[in-house]
Amino acid sequence: MPHTTLAPAPHTRATAPPAELSLEERLEFINAAMTVRLDEAAVAYEVNTAHIPTDPVNLADVITAPIDTEPALLPELYPTPVAAVLQRTHHRLLTGGWCSGALVDEDGARCMLGAIRIEARGDRGMEADAAAVLLDAIRRQFGDVDSVPSFNDAHGTGRIPLRMVGQAAGLADARGL
Repeated sequence: MPHTTLAPAPHTRATAPPAELSLEERLEFINAAMTVRLDEAAVAYEVNTAHIPTDPVNLADVITAPIDTEPALLPELYPTPVAAVLQRTHHRLLTGGWCSGALVDEDGARCMLGAIRIEARGDRGMEADAAAVLLDAIRRQFGDVDSVPSFNDAHGTGRIPLRMVGQAAGLADARGL
């Protein structure tokens, strides 16, 4: 039997395991892969829609200005005077804007008391009664509040103050004021 010698195996270097990629590197690879896929999708879209005839879009047909309309009509007023003042106040705040920190701001928006004052039309007694009912409605829901202006100024938007004026109008009507 012939004697065979086995040659030693060539020495191979063990390769190092691949290094773990950082999050930024993985995101870069994903970004590159998504860019390629989006480019392919754009080309496919162009090819698939090339046969569809299209007319250029006239921007004057798309961009329009507000239509001239009649001013918003106030719904039927409450029959009681204080409730009617509060209802008009609510409508004024909705249409003219609400503000805090001043009776009237530079844009003409009004705070709750400023709107009551203009809607009471100079009748200081009516203004005081409307403010008192409004303060009562606020205190019913929010507890101890110092005044209508402090409540108004405590809010960043007019959503809650407007809601309270609407509730106060209903309260005044229920009281027959």
